[in-house]
Formats: sequence, structure tokens, C-alpha cells
Amino acid sequence: MIRNWLEALGGGDAADPKTAPPAMIQVWTMPGLHGARGDDDPLGQMTAVLDEAGYTSVVATNCDQAYQRYLKLGEQLSVRVRLLDVTGPKRTALGEGWFVTTRSTWLSAGEPVATMDFRILKFRPDQTPATPVTADPGPAMRPQVTPDTAFFWAGTNAGELRIQRCPVCGALRHPPGPMCPACGAAGDGGYVVAAGTGEVFSYVVHHHPPVPGKKLPLVVALVALPEGVRMVGEMPGVRPDQVRIGLPVRATFVRVDAHLDPLALPAWRLAEGSLPDRVIDVTPTFVVASALATRDFYAVHHDRERAVAQGAPDIFVNILTTVGLVQRYVCDWAPGAVVRAISVRLGVPCHAGETLTLTGQVTASEGTEQVVSVTGRCGLGDHVTGTVRIGLPR
Repeated sequence: MIRNWLEALGGGDAADPKTAPPAMIQVWTMPGLHGARGDDDPLGQMTAVLDEAGYTSVVATNCDQAYQRYLKLGEQLSVRVRLLDVTGPKRTALGEGWFVTTRSTWLSAGEPVATMDFRILKFRPDQTPATPVTADPGPAMRPQVTPDTAFFWAGTNAGELRIQRCPVCGALRHPPGPMCPACGAAGDGGYVVAAGTGEVFSYVVHHHPPVPGKKLPLVVALVALPEGVRMVGEMPGVRPDQVRIGLPVRATFVRVDAHLDPLALPAWRLAEGSLPDRVIDVTPTFVVASALATRDFYAVHHDRERAVAQGAPDIFVNILTTVGLVQRYVCDWAPGAVVRAISVRLGVPCHAGETLTLTGQVTASEGTEQVVSVTGRCGLGDHVTGTVRIGLPR
């Protein structure tokens, strides 16, 4: 089980196969392919009631896990589950539904080792769903690619910020254009690759109108680069109160429209306390393998026809995998850290064929304890936002 999880989600080379990754905790008590929930399971009981009432579709929305200690090979777990809350009916972007929240406590030989608050939405698919005012589920807007700008967009797809250079005077210019604003010479002298760092020169906070594929409010910054040019980009995952003139930032890239021509948009992150970006190719093999490794046998994660029948364009990543990827991302950045808790909120689904980009930022630090905020973005927008609380080795 541990080896399968590590192989599917990554990070197996440096991991101890006799110690279970903490994000695996829910895996151990999943019902399995032919398993059935017990008659006393409150989530199973509420699911049956809502199925009978016509709320037959389900999606996970929140998962908050806390770990008392790591588990070792050979331990045997039991789980106790109680119903915390049932709220509804609510109008959502998917249709009318009910939010069901449960709390699970895992025990080993009677000792509590982990807890999880888990929330799902049981909904009735609606042909005319309500549209949230903060986000548009449509694809992100794409810039126009011209002969003058094609080299720049090829660079962002490669993870580079390319700045056009004058063939006569050598001056750098951005945005790209056919003539040099310094000497007036026409022609293209190639480009230089920027260092990817800079300072906020100016910024705006966009609250309205809605922007396709974006969650509002969002910060858009004009950044002064050390190369002498300025460049505009979104600051995803950065709160408006975190931004100021002169704030050091570094470049990141937001990938959109994986099902169309791949495109990466330049964006900006806080320079201090930032984790390196992690880009994951979400292939059909990855979606299926990770779902099997987490013992999640819901058809929408394996069977494309069933997923399409429920309104999805393809199979998509399950929440147990998402939690595991968040843990792996932070632990790869901080080897030896002990994960105390993981809290995630799911946004748009991440379908097979897309690219998932994970970014992180240290948002709190006290002694050897740190809190890392993590955002995972795919073509439709934010797939996951969450925090990981870790203890660093002394």
C-alpha cells in the first residue's frame, strides 16, 4: 500500500517504505472496489437519504486533517466517524445540493493518531446552474499571439521571461514591437532571458466585473525588472493586503487551456518565503494510477464515459490524490519536516490532459513550526488552495 502510493504520487526515492505518509490516513479505511460502508456509517446513511431525494451526484469540497504521529508498517487502524453538520438546500455552481460534514478519528490500539473533517456536496445536476459572482468557470482569456510576440509566448511556455533586444543600439524593450523606442531602428535583434525577479512598481486590485477562469478579487501588478523594463502580471494566491510598492517578487507561470494549444501566462509571486513551483502533467495514467493507489474506485476517476455522462469533459483527479500532492510538494521542499496538519479546499476539477502547477508561500513561522500556503492551478483556475503546518528539524 505504501509503495503503491509513493510510486503513483511520487517522492518514493527519499521516503521510508516502513513509514506511512501522513496524507495516506484516509486511504487505509476506504471501502475499496467491492466494499460497502457499514450500516452505522453516518456518511453512508446521509448519502442514501439524499440519493433517494434526488441528490445523486457528489463532489468533495473540503478536507482538514491533523496528525498526532506518523504510522508504522504493521499497525492496524480502526476509524470512528460522526456527523458534524448537514446544510441545505443550497444553490451552487453545480446545481442545488446539500453539504454534509463528518469527522473521522483514526485509532491504533486505542490511541488516536489522526483526525479529519471531511465535507462533500450532494447535488442534483442542474441545466441552469447558478453562477458565482467571484469566478467564471469558463476558460481563462488568451492573449493574441502575433509575429512580434510569438518569441515571448514561446518563452513563457518554456518557463522563461524573454525580453526583446534592439539589433542596432542593443536596448531592451517590453512589450515587444517592430521598432526600437530608443533609437527608432526596425528589426529584431533577438532577446535576452530575464532573471525572473523584480519589484512591484504599481498594482491594482480587481473586484469586478468577473474575469473568465479567475477568482476575485485578484491583484495585477506592474513589476520593474532589473533588466530595465516593466512587465504586467497577475499575483495569484497573494492577498491584496500583502502587496506594496517596492515589494520583491519573482516570476511564475500560470498554465491555461491544456485541452487547446498549451499556453503559459507570466505571473508574480512574493520573493520572500516562496517555494519553487512544481509542474505536474496530469495524464490519464496519472489520474487512474493515483486513484487506485488511494483506493478510490469512483467511476469518474477511471471511466471516461461515466465521467462524461456526469457532465465532465474527462476523468479527473480525486481529493485523496490532491491532499497527497500538497503533502509531497511541501515535504520535498522541507526534507525531514514533520507534517502536523493539512487543510485543503477544492476549486475547479483537474482533468486528464491538463497541467497542475503547485506554488507555495511560507505565511507563518514560530520557532520550528511553519505554515505553508499552497495553491494548485490548472487550466480552469484554482484546483486547490490550502495550508500545511509542519515542524522543522532542529
